[in-house]
Amino acid sequence: MPGSVFLDGEDVTLRTIEEEDLDFLQRHINDPAVRTPIGATTPVNATDEREWFESMSEGDDVSLLVCADGDTVGTISLMDINADHGFGELGYWIAPDAWGEGYATAATRLLVGHAFDQRRLHKVSAKVFDYNTGSQRVLEKVGFTGEGVDREEAFVDGEYVDVHRYGLLEDEWRELQA
Repeated sequence: MPGSVFLDGEDVTLRTIEEEDLDFLQRHINDPAVRTPIGATTPVNATDEREWFESMSEGDDVSLLVCADGDTVGTISLMDINADHGFGELGYWIAPDAWGEGYATAATRLLVGHAFDQRRLHKVSAKVFDYNTGSQRVLEKVGFTGEGVDREEAFVDGEYVDVHRYGLLEDEWRELQA
């Protein structure tokens, strides 16, 4: 059973990551369908996953499980939080067997709301590879705006790819919620 509820939405629940979730996380972060869109290039073994888990309490990052109907379907994080500047970066992945159900969009809405309502951030950003159109659609549905393209910024699967930068400002988010 995933950890305790941190944010509860209509379609998904965001729960704390617990030790018993590490097998799920390691299995999926090594799946090419997950690791390629997020740019993970190094295999993650059980020790690596445990070290990441143990380091989670050291910073301000927020990493949560995305759960739907009691099942874990992915993870979402708010990273590189800079409280002085009011900034954080969003990252997420959903297990391939749960794609197309709207879980990434629902989880993103929940965590972005938390970023603005509880963490008092002014801006949340995200980066997406050019070929990851599904993730681009998620961000656009939530209200993110494309802010630019870093040409051939990343080397993925033997080629350089563009990285799209997205951002969402607090006042834009508030306007969408009204």
